Amino acid sequence: MIGKLNHVAIAVPDLTAASATYRDILGADVSEPVDVLEHGVRVVFVNLPNTKIELLLPIGENSPIAGFLAKNPSGGIHHVCYEVSDIIAARDSLVKSGARVLGDGTPKIGAHGNPVLFLHPKDFYGTLVELEQV
Repeated sequence: MIGKLNHVAIAVPDLTAASATYRDILGADVSEPVDVLEHGVRVVFVNLPNTKIELLLPIGENSPIAGFLAKNPSGGIHHVCYEVSDIIAARDSLVKSGARVLGDGTPKIGAHGNPVLFLHPKDFYGTLVELEQV
């Protein structure tokens, strides 16, 4: 069902500093920031040859990333994202298998402009999983 690893998301307290670290110290190709208002985040993508790192900064107090950073003020890995070819079929198969989809189960548009869903971390050994239709 799942395909390639699309990205690993890291919540950061300072997006400018985190971008500079990846660009200036690690020599990575770092995108410009993009606001994804539906998810309450500002994102930057670190483009790697085999995947991406998504740096996340909360926009507003109601952002789910704000709560994560309150518990982890230095930041940390927030989720992993896997590609799927059909997000509705993947959702239905996962729910049938007992996995929990966060929210109401309706895909939202993610930072790449594609439909995404999140799966409950307790069903995946403490890891928040994002599925992205590509």
